Amino acid sequence: MLEMGFNVVSIGIAPTPTVAYLIKYFKAVGGAVISASHNPFKYNGIKIFNEDGFKLSDDIEFRVENILDDENFDFGEIHEGIFTEEKEAVSIYTDYLKSRVDADFSNLKIAVDFGNGASYKIARKLFEELGMEVISLNTAPDGKNINLNCGSTNMEVVRKAVLENDVDMGFAFDGDADRCLAVDEKGNIMDGDHILAAMAKSYKEKDELTNNAVVGTVMSNIGLKKYLDSIDVDFVAAKVGDRFVLEQMLEHDYILGAEQSGHMIFLNDSTTGDGTFTALKICELVASSINKLSYFNELMISYPQVLVNAKVKLENRNAYSQDKEIVAEIKKIEEKFSGNGRVLIRPSGTEPLVRVMIEGENQKELEVEAKKLAKFIEERLG
Repeated sequence: MLEMGFNVVSIGIAPTPTVAYLIKYFKAVGGAVISASHNPFKYNGIKIFNEDGFKLSDDIEFRVENILDDENFDFGEIHEGIFTEEKEAVSIYTDYLKSRVDADFSNLKIAVDFGNGASYKIARKLFEELGMEVISLNTAPDGKNINLNCGSTNMEVVRKAVLENDVDMGFAFDGDADRCLAVDEKGNIMDGDHILAAMAKSYKEKDELTNNAVVGTVMSNIGLKKYLDSIDVDFVAAKVGDRFVLEQMLEHDYILGAEQSGHMIFLNDSTTGDGTFTALKICELVASSINKLSYFNELMISYPQVLVNAKVKLENRNAYSQDKEIVAEIKKIEEKFSGNGRVLIRPSGTEPLVRVMIEGENQKELEVEAKKLAKFIEERLG
């Protein structure tokens, strides 16, 4: 970037949402993060944010890829930029997070699995500065152990710590800390759907929910929609991916959105998913209430979901919706559920697969129906 003429501010090791926030603070034209997200270190890539702190759209990424592939692209006259290290930049971010919550946290005891990732120093310090007692897990990154059998993709680690140490709640971040999952005091996992349900209730009660709606994805559990219906909050389903959740939020002025995986976006406070802030908001919810986290976790009831892959010809991945027999079979299954279940078909973006997800009340029935439908799709499109 320096050789392309950009002045570069390095903030060192920090969670992805730190960069998203500091772009506007430093009045930068954009930001970049080297991260493998929730994956092993060998999958490191680059996350890029625009001048407003939002992830780049698909259209802009496509244009950038075309430029990279164009050997004749003229970058014009280039002068080498200036490199600056901002060692206090992370404190600017954590001070901002502290300013966005309001509660007495001094009675909270929490367990946190940092996943040997970017949040292991700053998030722990932040929680302790707010008065919480913190049991810290996986805080020794060595460059290769990030997300390794720990963090938000392996919830058993923090779940065990919660049960063994009699704490109020537990949290697990992924490597770059843009997602967070929780565990209540009973040891039950609180995924993104349950977090969104709890926040929707809280925001609605405080009359802070814009347009009376929240955004999830097509993979959000049907139990979330049923709970939101019960409190008269509308549910908007975006395509899978936090950027698509964000697009819906920006387009329609919604302030709460989430994926089941733990990407939670509080648009009044952040431009992207922020695991540390999500944990703070959950702590604020409990600290401001007479209820424990299990109360909020149990607001919605998750329906069982079964996912089965159907192998099809690569060129047939998107043909299921035009196949009348497949459409009829899907309709027949959904009619069996009488409104208490659904079928979702999603083509793989890269493989010759169609993913069959069936959701309903009876796990065994779902497994039978999902396997039957996957086999039928393979026969039709394989």
